[in-house]
Amino acid sequence: QSYCHRLQHDMYFLTSTSRLNEQVVDKIVLQLNRVYPQILTNEEAEKFRNPKASLHTRLSDLLKHLQKKGDRHCQEFYRALQINAEQLFNDLPSRKILKTPDPTEIDTDKEQYMLNDRGPVFFLACFSMAAGLALFWYCCNSETQVIGRTRRILGFSPIIIGRHVRNICMLYLEDMSKN
Repeated sequence: QSYCHRLQHDMYFLTSTSRLNEQVVDKIVLQLNRVYPQILTNEEAEKFRNPKASLHTRLSDLLKHLQKKGDRHCQEFYRALQINAEQLFNDLPSRKILKTPDPTEIDTDKEQYMLNDRGPVFFLACFSMAAGLALFWYCCNSETQVIGRTRRILGFSPIIIGRHVRNICMLYLEDMSKN
């Protein structure tokens, strides 16, 4: 899509509801006048910076003038708009059309956010719940001799589990084996 067609598409957006203020329009006109390649002559720049005319009229005339001049002039206007009003440049309707992704393409940023929107506490809670359920299922299973195996594991783990905790667990297992 050519810059002239994009500018025609964005014209209503730029001229409506005072999206551009006087200072930004003046900066854009000055940039188009002073930066190489010179898009606006001195007389044209003075015409579009005339404070006697309304901002809406000056901006409309500037956009129409640039469209008549050609694609290169419109491209330089977009460059000046990006430099002087980046947020407005990003909100242009023609930019949104260019940014729309292919509906079959997966948006990896959105997918990453969807997977990581919960914090580490949620992960720890889920992991603890799964470990607890696995331990409960293992302990309640009548086919395995849990107490003997557990005693062996706890007996060989003085480094992992503190001595006092290990003694409490061993006493609890002995009480369970008596019942």
